[in-house]
Amino acid sequence: MFGETLAAFPESRVMDGFYGGADRLEAMADHVLERMPSRAALLGHSMGARVALEIIRKAPDHVERLALVDTGVHPVKPGEQEGRYRLRDLGRAQGMAALVAQWLPPMMGDAAARDDALMARLTAMCVSAGLAVFEAQIEALLHRPALDALLPAINCPTAAIVGDQDRWSPVAQHEAIAAAIPGARLHVVPDAGHMLPAEAPDAFNRIVAQWLAMSAAGQPGD
Repeated sequence: MFGETLAAFPESRVMDGFYGGADRLEAMADHVLERMPSRAALLGHSMGARVALEIIRKAPDHVERLALVDTGVHPVKPGEQEGRYRLRDLGRAQGMAALVAQWLPPMMGDAAARDDALMARLTAMCVSAGLAVFEAQIEALLHRPALDALLPAINCPTAAIVGDQDRWSPVAQHEAIAAAIPGARLHVVPDAGHMLPAEAPDAFNRIVAQWLAMSAAGQPGD
């Protein structure tokens, strides 16, 4: 997911290991806090952005700046649990390859979905994660805490970044996030879906560079 971003920003690092198997966002945030620097620019993608927000809730002084990518802040929606459990049950019955074959394509932008090499890499990534990780992460999402009071209290430079073809976490969600966080900036990447960092890495990395240059007032640095 972040291969080209890591190459473009060699001092950056990812939190791998699937949060040590944690099945709650609060525990995932604790896992990251134990491993991240005492102060860092923090970028989270999809569920990782919700983990980043839990880090903001728990330890805001550890976060110099925040980027929320292809995500949402809404509570559990009607029918969401049933949909997630249908995928879980498919994986239990037919294996991860069958689960990923149904779950991944709708997340992709139109061009990325036709990119056989990219789809093969992302499919392999997801299948290799395994069903236990998928189950832990959907439990974390289905038990996610409310964020209503948190966003207006965020006071570090913040960016909301989304692909314009993200049907899983659409642009409107990021417009609302940017509006709720003081000084936050919205970036919409054309022709990209939910897997934006892998689908459009050059455009994504340009935005990351702008985010890293944001001043405390939320404007580009000198």
